Amino acid sequence: MSETDQAWPTIAWSDFEKLALCAGTVLRVEEFPEARKPAWKLWVDFGPHGVRKTSAQIRDLYRPEDLVGRQIVGVLNFPPRQVGKFMSEFLLTGFPTDDGVVITTVEREVPDGTRLA
Repeated sequence: MSETDQAWPTIAWSDFEKLALCAGTVLRVEEFPEARKPAWKLWVDFGPHGVRKTSAQIRDLYRPEDLVGRQIVGVLNFPPRQVGKFMSEFLLTGFPTDDGVVITTVEREVPDGTRLA
């Protein structure tokens, strides 16, 4: 076990079940010039959970045409967060790297709104 692993508390399955990690398809990407750090505005279709929007600092690795039509993974049950004049309605998940954030995607298409198990 690494030192990093030891810093994480063990959680119960019921804790994991509280997170609504769902797949959704990116419908639209727009500039976000008001953001403090370079970011995109994204609108994502989460099927039965509706179309939700977010702000994401992923411009280092992704252009709009790289994102539209792609399925991503988002956390749907965090409270909305005001980002400048824009209301973010979900958290886009990803992995920080030295080159930028690599977004979490699904390997094969699943119905929009499918929850991670």
